[in-house]
Amino acid sequence: MRTNYSSGAKWEDIVGYSRAVQIGKCLEVSGTVATEGNRVVAQGDFYGQTKFIIEKIVKVLDNAGYELKDVVRTRIFVTDISRWEEVGRAHGEFFNSIKPVTTMVEVSALIDPAYLVEIEVTAMKE
Repeated sequence: MRTNYSSGAKWEDIVGYSRAVQIGKCLEVSGTVATEGNRVVAQGDFYGQTKFIIEKIVKVLDNAGYELKDVVRTRIFVTDISRWEEVGRAHGEFFNSIKPVTTMVEVSALIDPAYLVEIEVTAMKE
């Protein structure tokens, strides 16, 4: 059984995606950036954006009946890999005891130049 979760963003219908998709015990959360409404959060701050993004992802997980401890994978996209320690520090504050597998890669750009970090997660129920 498939369940699509929407954020209500107009881009979901334009681009054709869901905020999250659950199939069975697996939940995939779409790429998440540091935005609230039409405002970019923590501009210029890799640590601040990462922390905000993970807090935003926690809300999606909760809405779908999952917890942070259910996250088994994170994928982190950054616009400047030399700032990995700031991103890693924020990630570690949430995942230090959970320790999901993770990937962090540098990308040339995200959809808005003010976005410094984008994160996707996979969560699984036991």
